[in-house]
Amino acid sequence: MCGLAGYLLAHDHVGDPRRVLSAMTDAIAHRGPDSQGQWLDAEAGIALGHRRLAVVDLSPAGAQPMRSASGRYVLVFNGEIYNHLDLRMDMQKDGTAPAWVGHSDTETLLAGFDGWGVQATLERAVGMFAFAVWDRLQRALTLGRDRMGEKPLYYGWQGTSASAVFLFGSELKALRANPAFNAEVDRDSLCLYMRHMAVPGSRSIYRGVHKLPPGTLLTVSQQAPEPVIRSYWSGSAAVERGVAHPFSGTMGEAVDALEALLKAAVGQQMMADVPLGAFLSGGVDSSAVVALMQAQSTRPVKTFTIGFHEPGYDEAEYAKAVARHLGTEHTELVVTPEQAMAVIARLPSLYDEPFADSSQIPTFLVSQLARQHVTVSLSGDAGDELFGGYNRYPMTAHLWHRLSVLPLPLRRALAWGLTRFSPQTLNRVAAWVPARARWANVGDKLHKGAGVLASRTIDDLYLGVVSNWDDPAALVINGVEPAAILTGQRPELPGLSDVERMMALDMLSYLPDDILTKVDRAAMGVSLETRVPFLDHRVVEFAWQLPLAYKLRYENGSYTTKWALRQVLYRYVPKALIERPKMGFGVPIDAWLRGPLRDWAEDLLSEVRLRREGYLNPVPIQRRWHEHLSGRRNWQHQLWAVLMFQAWLEANHA
Repeated sequence: MCGLAGYLLAHDHVGDPRRVLSAMTDAIAHRGPDSQGQWLDAEAGIALGHRRLAVVDLSPAGAQPMRSASGRYVLVFNGEIYNHLDLRMDMQKDGTAPAWVGHSDTETLLAGFDGWGVQATLERAVGMFAFAVWDRLQRALTLGRDRMGEKPLYYGWQGTSASAVFLFGSELKALRANPAFNAEVDRDSLCLYMRHMAVPGSRSIYRGVHKLPPGTLLTVSQQAPEPVIRSYWSGSAAVERGVAHPFSGTMGEAVDALEALLKAAVGQQMMADVPLGAFLSGGVDSSAVVALMQAQSTRPVKTFTIGFHEPGYDEAEYAKAVARHLGTEHTELVVTPEQAMAVIARLPSLYDEPFADSSQIPTFLVSQLARQHVTVSLSGDAGDELFGGYNRYPMTAHLWHRLSVLPLPLRRALAWGLTRFSPQTLNRVAAWVPARARWANVGDKLHKGAGVLASRTIDDLYLGVVSNWDDPAALVINGVEPAAILTGQRPELPGLSDVERMMALDMLSYLPDDILTKVDRAAMGVSLETRVPFLDHRVVEFAWQLPLAYKLRYENGSYTTKWALRQVLYRYVPKALIERPKMGFGVPIDAWLRGPLRDWAEDLLSEVRLRREGYLNPVPIQRRWHEHLSGRRNWQHQLWAVLMFQAWLEANHA
């Protein structure tokens, strides 16, 4: 895993290009602390910089920037190609293989570019990556990003006319280090952030700077300065193909096929020349990954978990039980509130643009713990999106099925009545429900789910459930919420059920924009490479072939989520160690804001400060802040989004 940065000038170089490039790569040194490299062509106006975290081929033969054997291509690459040895064998068979210098996947990619072309190589590749490759023959730059969006890549033209510079890099801080960068906050993107707790899609928090969409290639040159983006793989197309051509075997055959695919994906992702381990929460997803790792390892797998003293947030005992059963070498850290809160000061730098999923805190802590022992860690992310794991799927499906037949005015009245009771009151009532049929934090979920009642369509329903601030344009001064995948740019996704549609939209938006962003920045902030076996595109495509009944099942009065995946896991871990209500990977932000974080929050949410900065309307913020302090409502998520923007603004634009 590494970091990359660089630029293409509209005209000739000015100043000291090596110094500028060094500043850009130094800004992301945490992504690659082992070495750095540069390649520049002053005549062509191109500069490529790289920071290396050596994982495969630790020798100088794996150093970057790297030139292809033909000399045509120069590459800076962040990621892993898990099947690169298979690609080498294919090249040997068809006579396109060069005389290999080392055994890195970077060299394999370049050989593929020489022999097959860039897009054809990516279509054969299995992996996670972001890269920039300069074609010396065509004098053109191509940027590429993996199919599911595991690795980040930002880009954009900055400056005007003769001073225009096309910047690109793994993180925004690399672009900011270039003198041409114009750090103008995009208020429309800020609207999207307030709704989603992350800046979604192809936008960034800065005007004129974008994220390359997953599964795409971008080409730009001095002769054709308008970037051209083309897709080499489409998540929405994979969803549509899977649903249109479902798996036709029995449930048992489906579980067998899923186990074989996951075992192969996990086995490939255990490729490393450095110590490797895995995150383990004791839940279905991480336990399945660790079980399949241990089944293919000759030594105990190193596993890592963090625990908390606060009830409702601690899964450490469950993880320990799974680790004991599988025989892993398990490391656990019980985190104090003081240790967790100390991370908050680092968040604006770690995440580089506003990001408000509060599970960023434990994600950083478990990454920090793992990095003390390993350089690579596998995770169970994406199991929920692919196999129907979120409680909101059965919850909203059940409510929608029962209530959508009622007239809309009546449903709106019911929604109003439901929100008359505080989440705390609803939690006390729910305590009488048997634990096996009870959702965690049911009061807040019911308040959130009240929006289901007033929804006209499943898309309205989904948007209401996942929205943080419901009307962000009223919150952001002079902001207009632009169309995004959930607001005006929804894919058609024909043939999907309501639940499948929610799952697909999660996979296309929430997964890359929130989950994968969270894990990448937290882990790379401590120079830890993370890998996600569920995001092997062959697993993704098969998951969408599975009928919904193989994922979400209603049995004995309650829903079983991720049914097929659970059956795979139960072949390795007893069901009794896994079956329990789903817990989020979070921290008690609600209580902290009323207690030890109150003074910090009061300062950032000050009405005087908000009016002086001029980005956010203080009226709705102050109202929710006072309601939260009183205990009448739990506005932790909405307030955390504001606080993370304020902290980011203070750190980067003071």
